[in-house]
Amino acid sequence: MEKYICIQDTYGERFQYCWGCGPKNDMGLHLKSYPSEDGKSVIAKIIPDKMYTGGVPQNLFGGMIAMIFDCHGTASAAYFSHKNKGLVLNKNTVIERFITARLEVDFKKPTPMNEEILVSAKLIELGERKAIIEMEMKVKGEVRAKAKMIAVKVKDNM
Repeated sequence: MEKYICIQDTYGERFQYCWGCGPKNDMGLHLKSYPSEDGKSVIAKIIPDKMYTGGVPQNLFGGMIAMIFDCHGTASAAYFSHKNKGLVLNKNTVIERFITARLEVDFKKPTPMNEEILVSAKLIELGERKAIIEMEMKVKGEVRAKAKMIAVKVKDNM
């Protein structure tokens, strides 16, 4: 079923090497994004390794927060575009790829280390080549950061 398919696992071969979310990057983070049961949002959960601490050792590095939003947002854009075409995710899907055109991050509270981070994304607007995605990062139900992304569909010859 669609809700158990990781969006990043459906990227075409040449797009599977991203450090943040690429399943084929041996040194990467391997962030995984999944559609919610109702298909209205996309969810990722992660507990970052201790090496990603910020200037305050018990908090996550801000650049890592932006990277998580970056990878999760583009996966979400790909999913929402795919769904909008009336398609579902399955093990044979090769989803169209989106990349970040703009990412705005609002840091609300420090994001603690050694805790599960929940990132949710929802679609705000979808055009032929562009998606606008809003995201929230929570730890233990508290919003730690918010982001807004403009993602654009990659042309086949990129």
